[in-house]
Amino acid sequence: MNSDMDKTTTLEGQATTRNGIKRMVFSLLAIAVEIVFIFFLLTKLYSVATWIDVALRVLGLALVLAIYAKDITSSMKMPWIILILVLPILGTVLFLLVGLNGGTKAMRKRYKDLDSQLLPLLAGKDEQTSKLLEKTDASVTGISSYLRTQSGYPLWQNTDVEYYDDAAKGLEAQLADMEKAEHFIFMEYHAIEDKTSWKRIEDVLAKKVEQGVEVRVFYDDMGSIGFVNMDFAKKLEGRGIACRVFNPFMPFLNLFLNNRDHRKITVIDGKVGYTGGYNLADEYFNLTHPFGQWKDTGVRLEGDAVQSLTVTFLENWNASKTRRDDREDTDFAQYLTHYEYQAVQNGFVQPYADSPMDNKRIGEDVYISMAEKANQYCYFVTPYLIVTDEMTHALSLAAKRGVDVRIVTPGIPDKKLVYSVTRSFYPALVKHGVRIYEWTPGFCHCKMSVADDKMATCGTINLDYRSLYHHFENGCWFYDPAIATQVRDDFYSMFDEACEVTEKYKEGRGSFMKISQLILRLFAELL
Repeated sequence: MNSDMDKTTTLEGQATTRNGIKRMVFSLLAIAVEIVFIFFLLTKLYSVATWIDVALRVLGLALVLAIYAKDITSSMKMPWIILILVLPILGTVLFLLVGLNGGTKAMRKRYKDLDSQLLPLLAGKDEQTSKLLEKTDASVTGISSYLRTQSGYPLWQNTDVEYYDDAAKGLEAQLADMEKAEHFIFMEYHAIEDKTSWKRIEDVLAKKVEQGVEVRVFYDDMGSIGFVNMDFAKKLEGRGIACRVFNPFMPFLNLFLNNRDHRKITVIDGKVGYTGGYNLADEYFNLTHPFGQWKDTGVRLEGDAVQSLTVTFLENWNASKTRRDDREDTDFAQYLTHYEYQAVQNGFVQPYADSPMDNKRIGEDVYISMAEKANQYCYFVTPYLIVTDEMTHALSLAAKRGVDVRIVTPGIPDKKLVYSVTRSFYPALVKHGVRIYEWTPGFCHCKMSVADDKMATCGTINLDYRSLYHHFENGCWFYDPAIATQVRDDFYSMFDEACEVTEKYKEGRGSFMKISQLILRLFAELL
């Protein structure tokens, strides 16, 4: 066994484990209260037990009716309804802790106000581009139109795209581009580990500050907890790097706690942008090997489409102003200044963002649309597979239409409980023709899809409830045969290194869910 595996676990795995432990402790306390309550019903409060039980059931029923009326998928409703009806105290406590997705009213308003200032700066810039896409391939214009109308992010051309099949390649390119920065560098990441890879980045950022470049770093507190010191932000500020922390962890005091920033973005001078699946930690670049080989991917954009990444960064940065001395941007346009650039490639690019503040499921809808629009094949890769009935239906229907639908998941998991739930979704998919592969070299953390050698996605969005419903995410949709075929070829490489488990979960022992998996699926939102 690799010695690194004895020393550490994955960065996101550890953060999620810590988060999960806190939720588990809270859940165990709720269970204890439930047991104590039952004990008192049977002993001390026997004479009024019936009335207390009726009162709790009435309150539980009221909450169940409220959940039933919510505008969310039934896959999200039913576990809460079952839990509250069976265990009213535990179910109610967990719902208030986790189920109230979308933050506070004040946060929703803050994001709405920011988007009303930011998104109009992108509006109307893709009218000619959209018409050209329709002439090129009318069958896919619906996806682009959906992104423009529902997320507010336009379709772009005049953008060169470089795809990285290895996160280490993306990191080296980022470092080289940051060295060339003249005006500003914006970085937003779910997790930062203050070790080898980050230190290389930090030294470059500090040098650019000395040269007069504006540098901002933004990271999620929960994603980085335990991997940076409490004074990490102060350390960066001391080197001239502006730093903010998204949604600081304050258990029981922060109703916004369940919504984390899972985005991964670097913007340099508004000219060059990076995004993809990798965070800024050594394991993503295979400097450490907690679970075998790490597979992650990313893209580099140069040209007009970088404006969308800039807007996405500015949204969360300004929404996270927490101190009186935090400077709030008043002139967003200065970071979106047009510059002359002539792209070599002629494909279409549409970066987009997804937010739990607007009750829209942009990430899930794009994945569903990819499956619906595919005619020959549609491939997905995700570290976690915890999908809604709608997503299951879309993938299954595509397979029934004769589309070659395949999903790649890790061969070595970073979280065994989540892996068990992931495998519990296999049978419902493979029985309708979807093929499942487990990438045996290690842990595949990339989040991508590709269809018909013409369109693809790459970004931060996993095929699980947390990414699709609770987190701030971002991605890129491409209509570009050159990029799509590169992504497709990378999938072929993954298939060659993976073990196909389709038949096992179609007819073998894996086709039947264990009792433990059935129970875990009730708690899928907590994982």
